[in-house]
Amino acid sequence: MNQLIISAATEGEKVNPLVPDLWEMLVVAVGFALLMFIVVKFVVPMFEKTFAERSEAIEGGIAKAEKAQAEASAALEEYKQQLTDARAEANRIREEARGEGAQILAELKEKAGAEAARITAQAHAQIDSERQAAVVSLRAEVGTLATTLAGRIVGEALNDDERSARVVDRFLADLENQNAGAGK
Repeated sequence: MNQLIISAATEGEKVNPLVPDLWEMLVVAVGFALLMFIVVKFVVPMFEKTFAERSEAIEGGIAKAEKAQAEASAALEEYKQQLTDARAEANRIREEARGEGAQILAELKEKAGAEAARITAQAHAQIDSERQAAVVSLRAEVGTLATTLAGRIVGEALNDDERSARVVDRFLADLENQNAGAGK
């Protein structure tokens, strides 16, 4: 079959393979022009429209992202400022509490010292009164014992209250003088 095509071509005029056929070129040129018209009229505007929409969406998205970034930065700065203010306020409150605590502690120590002094004074007063009562009680007992003892030694009863009081007082005065001399 290849030979038939080649022989048919060689029978007619000699065709140069490097020069194209004029009708063929005209049909291809008209087809190309028609295809170019359709592409330029319908396809390219749709591409341009889609490209413009995407560009606007990207630019709008970038603008929105920049705006959101700026808002986030502002919110972050505000948060940091609030955090710094809160920390400063907490430190101030802590220092005030420490000062108040120290003041309350000092007041409590002062009250405790005053209460201890009052209790100590009250105890000293009670001890003094009990000592006085013991001294009075001992004087009476010592007086009675001394009178009884003196009566036994002397051999007479010393029931006279005035005389026994003098004897007891003199005896106790001698005891106090001996204690005072021994203490020095």
